[in-house]
Amino acid sequence: MTLTSATTPGSATALLAERLEVLRTEREQVMAESRLESVGDVADRATNVEATIRLQVLDERIATIELEIEEAGRQRHTDGVVSVGDRVTLDLGDGPETYVIGSVEQAVAGVDTVTPGSPLGRAILGAEVGATVTYSPRSGVKLTAVVLSAETA
Repeated sequence: MTLTSATTPGSATALLAERLEVLRTEREQVMAESRLESVGDVADRATNVEATIRLQVLDERIATIELEIEEAGRQRHTDGVVSVGDRVTLDLGDGPETYVIGSVEQAVAGVDTVTPGSPLGRAILGAEVGATVTYSPRSGVKLTAVVLSAETA
């Protein structure tokens, strides 16, 4: 499994900043469309309701990314311990695989990503290199992962 060029040092925050800009542009477009459709019959107003829902979803995603960027600026990295933003190599039983510990926004951008809130992400965050962790991807299933390396992405 290979990582894209988006996983160079310091690029996790840069990638989030890019996604943030794309979402802000999309929000501006939705706002412009909703202003154009704010008059008319019931069908036109229904379209406006859909635009309002899209705006709410975009606002939530924008707020989440802003918080992630802020958090990334405050994080202190400890060598040999898995942290958000790290590039980690894991053995999930089929040999070494490399991922970035990051947000859904990074996954959308095509980076092989383990999100911090996923079962695997929760198991490896804070784990030291060399540790074997157990996680449950679904009820009744227990898997293990060995943390082979962790370095700042």
